[in-house]
Amino acid sequence: MQIYKVGGAVRDRLLGLPVTDIDWVVVGASAEQMQALGYRPVGADFPVFLHPRSGDEYALARTERKNGRGYAGFTFHASPSVTLEEDLARRDLTINAMAEDEHGQLIDPYNGQRDLQQRVLRHVAPAFAEDPLRVLRVARFAARYASLGFTVAAPTLELMRQLSASGELQALTAERCWKEISRALMETSPQVFIDVLQACGALAQLIPELAPHWGPERAQVLARAAAERQPLPVRWACLLHGLGNPVQPVCERLKVPRECQALAQLLERYLGTAQRAASLAPGELVELLQHFDVLRRPQRLEAFLAAATLLQHGPFPGAERLRQAARAMQAVDAQPLIAQGFKGQALGDALQQARLQAVGATR
Repeated sequence: MQIYKVGGAVRDRLLGLPVTDIDWVVVGASAEQMQALGYRPVGADFPVFLHPRSGDEYALARTERKNGRGYAGFTFHASPSVTLEEDLARRDLTINAMAEDEHGQLIDPYNGQRDLQQRVLRHVAPAFAEDPLRVLRVARFAARYASLGFTVAAPTLELMRQLSASGELQALTAERCWKEISRALMETSPQVFIDVLQACGALAQLIPELAPHWGPERAQVLARAAAERQPLPVRWACLLHGLGNPVQPVCERLKVPRECQALAQLLERYLGTAQRAASLAPGELVELLQHFDVLRRPQRLEAFLAAATLLQHGPFPGAERLRQAARAMQAVDAQPLIAQGFKGQALGDALQQARLQAVGATR
């Protein structure tokens, strides 16, 4: 039984980057042997075990064979006879198909170190084209390492085009797509993720509403959002802005989390109104800010203003007036009205009137 460190931990160490997660592969062992040594099995689909002391995950070396559609359409074979090279061969990119033994010796059967040095994202084997999820993964790695000069190898991009044209991307679940999209949007160069999806035809399959509108201006906005370390809802809202009515269907189809959906829809519906905040009457301001739910979710207004500023390419004209009005609304205290005997609908009406007066007094 031999244990090897594999994948991202090896890759990032060679790149001089921090290593956070470590994956281990066990060669020459069976599931029964692992359990006899105290390793605890996890999951039903893969031969993966938790170390009895550290809790790290250790996977038995395995091979895979395509037997259905999508990224889940594979059968796996794990046995003591599977070699390390066979296990590494099923991985997506050469830079992820390297291993280290217990002495730190590099095992690199597919020239991943060479591709690291040449800054190339290259597939390991033709079987790459059997897994549609790899289209999203490669695009995400391109976004992660673009600042280091990495690009997708032309033959790999061609396989990604074939996958996109095959219809296999449609077999990916909404949850799996969103997981990859959301992770990619939080990389250092998220615009590269969309660029790669566009280049291989995957964007038209996954977000067809966006594909005709993707271009340098949207890419620059997304790049600035990343440079400013904006959170995911801001990046998602900026990506979809200007699509109009398709924003909601896109969010629903991909099962986007509520806060990302809310901000994208608010930006689409109210950006123009918010730009005129300085000229809005108190009632219009209160109504607008109630759409943002500023009393319960004040951070939503700040996220909206961050996205609006990115799209404006400079200071957002309505920002200070909106913040001023929001502070006035938030400062209204219900307790004096309750003490006066207001309750139920009458209390709600009185609070609304008080907020209108408070916002009007800030002019």
